[in-house]
Amino acid sequence: MAGEWRESTVAEEVDILVGFAFKSAEFATEPPGYRLVRGDNIKRGTIEWGEKTRYWRELTPDLEKYVLRPGDVVVGMDGSRVGENFACVSQEDLPALLVQRVACLRTKGNVDQAYLRYVICNPEFTAYIKAVHTGTSIPHISSGQIGDYRISVPSLPEQRAIAHILGTLDDKIELNRRMSATLEAMARALFKSWFVDFEPVRAKMEGRWQRGQSLPGLPAHLYDLFPDRLVDSELGEIPEGWEVGPLGRFFAVGLGGVWGEDEQSARASVEVRCLRGIDCHDLADGRIPDVPVRWVSPKQAADRRMSDGTILIEGSGSFCGRSMIWRRAYDELLGEPVVYSNFCKRLDPLCTAAQATVCWMMMRQAYRDGLLQSFRTGTAFPNFDVHGALSNMIVTVPPAPVADMFNRLFGLSQRLDLMAQTRALAALRDALVPKLIRGEIRVRDAERFLKERGL
Repeated sequence: MAGEWRESTVAEEVDILVGFAFKSAEFATEPPGYRLVRGDNIKRGTIEWGEKTRYWRELTPDLEKYVLRPGDVVVGMDGSRVGENFACVSQEDLPALLVQRVACLRTKGNVDQAYLRYVICNPEFTAYIKAVHTGTSIPHISSGQIGDYRISVPSLPEQRAIAHILGTLDDKIELNRRMSATLEAMARALFKSWFVDFEPVRAKMEGRWQRGQSLPGLPAHLYDLFPDRLVDSELGEIPEGWEVGPLGRFFAVGLGGVWGEDEQSARASVEVRCLRGIDCHDLADGRIPDVPVRWVSPKQAADRRMSDGTILIEGSGSFCGRSMIWRRAYDELLGEPVVYSNFCKRLDPLCTAAQATVCWMMMRQAYRDGLLQSFRTGTAFPNFDVHGALSNMIVTVPPAPVADMFNRLFGLSQRLDLMAQTRALAALRDALVPKLIRGEIRVRDAERFLKERGL
């Protein structure tokens, strides 16, 4: 290591603030107010909001010290992933307050705040925390344990150069994530227009869309794909020529089974908890979800493989009825074949039109929390009645040409490409972090390495 590097500890270089014990009974679930950064919000390098967002209405003088700033590094201090859950606060996260059992790290001046971010996201920090945490059922760490972590500190210019290199990779990852989110939003808008509101058909019926004319979301070459009238069905008016029927007409069911007890064949299994993030968040951000490994026989592995467009539904527990769409390309992104657990119910599409439209329909909030929930049985431990859903859930399916066009315009291929790129960028960043932080690779060598790869 170069002579200008010195050894120190986090406590010597950083002010560590632990959050305030807000009363959860007084949390608000909607703005206005200050967002509360809780342990539940900090996930593998990002702060997750969405349904987990809670607000505090009033900033009183005693809370001012807990107001977060852009660039603050926050670390979750409890849970099974303690040591992995850290994030850097962005301007978009603010205004926000720090909650108990979350630590905020701010440098005292001799360490660059952006460099500190990569000190904490270093896999060696995670390994250190895993080794020193206390507790078994709920692991936790203290601010003192965080402060005892030993770090290498180069000169400030070197720190800033390291943070710039790694930040460039993170910026590319964030750009991919935003592009993926934009494509997802566009696909959902198109789905609603075509398959819920029947806007192309209505536009033709009302004379707003003429042959050879392009409208927003309705290019001229799609004109002949859609009929010019709606007809009555058991679901109300639908486009002429479209099918209506029970879910079981378009999907076949496959259930889970017991796991093997010896090492016959190792396969990763999609556990119930994975259904709440693997499809739209973890892979899109280049992160690999915690997919546990189970032993299954070769036959079980073959029986539990999912086809492209398979719908997996949580079969039991408080979240039963939630669903996700599996794509075969996820196997490649995860790095190994994946099979589903016996907590999941599997629906395989019998036609491409069902794959394109019913899958999307079942991912919509109205179906996840509405129709799917109506097929739950039990109270203390709910279960999903998959056969009841197949027999009684009535769905609409368009002709194959319409579904195929939707897939070509807004299928998953572009997003899967972005996910693959993001995963490669994340792997490169994770490989560079410890080497740069330890001084094993110097900045000029890292810059040359990235330039050779067009980054």
